[in-house]
Amino acid sequence: MRRARAAIVRLAAALIWAVAVPAPAFDLQGHRGTRGLEPENTLASFRRALEIGVDTLEMDAAITADGVVVISHDPELPPAITRDAQGRWLPARGPLIRSITYAELQTYDVGRIDPASDYARQFPEQTPRDGERRPSLQQVFELVRSMHADHVRFDIETKVFPDRPEATLAPEPFARALLGVVRAAGMTSRVMIESFDWRTLKVVHALEPRMETVCLTARTRGFDNLEGSAWTDGLPLSAVPSVPHLAKQAGCTAWAPYHGNLTREALTTAHELGLKVIPWTVNDPADVDRLIGWGIDGIISDYPNRVRDVMARRSMPLPPQVPRATRP
Repeated sequence: MRRARAAIVRLAAALIWAVAVPAPAFDLQGHRGTRGLEPENTLASFRRALEIGVDTLEMDAAITADGVVVISHDPELPPAITRDAQGRWLPARGPLIRSITYAELQTYDVGRIDPASDYARQFPEQTPRDGERRPSLQQVFELVRSMHADHVRFDIETKVFPDRPEATLAPEPFARALLGVVRAAGMTSRVMIESFDWRTLKVVHALEPRMETVCLTARTRGFDNLEGSAWTDGLPLSAVPSVPHLAKQAGCTAWAPYHGNLTREALTTAHELGLKVIPWTVNDPADVDRLIGWGIDGIISDYPNRVRDVMARRSMPLPPQVPRATRP
């Protein structure tokens, strides 16, 4: 009986992968939906990205106290984009998402940026959408289904922090919870998992070995996840010839560097190793054009409309736009 059940599970998994949505030749990803135009990581932002026309919706995951996988870049509620039930801006960082229930999370409005914040000056084109809440991952999947965007894939970042273990679930339960929602929605073949904390990617490799994983990297003044090996699951950069070699050693299928760190030499090395290269977060059309000219495999951008304009000028195939008429 156990063998029969195991055979059925293997067959079901094979059928799911048999209808996998193929990766596009060039992967246009809307960062947090389309953060430059709509409130980040909200249903409004994902809907707008689909209307603009993207291949992939990029987003970030967190998990509430009652185990709901939700979409949030920060492990807590950031004051620049969060108002309480009385409509007041949070005076400081709010509670950790892991410490409150999904119902409690829904009492906070994340539909606009505080105009007095420095963050607001970064995104002057963003349209306020009062009443937007932190959606669950399941709601995002339901939105995409309701809009019949069957070509669209999902790039989901696990927000786990080796230097802040108290902020989230540990890597293994976090990854298991996330994959549970993906499997339940039948989206296994349309999802890739990305992270700066490569410990979660190791768990994904063990639980879903066919799922694409993306090694995120940044080497900036404020953050360097390649300094030491805490973020890279114990793999030191000093032991390999280059960052692409490290991503390959970690088992990733793609490397997503901060675009300012990417060089043509590193891009060539990554391609020689069989890695796709999808830099983040590229918003300047001149940078978009330069990087496409280098031969990158995709772009993560707050303004997918700008990327499309460059792609159109280069006569590149464009991802389908989802008509507004199909909006729920």
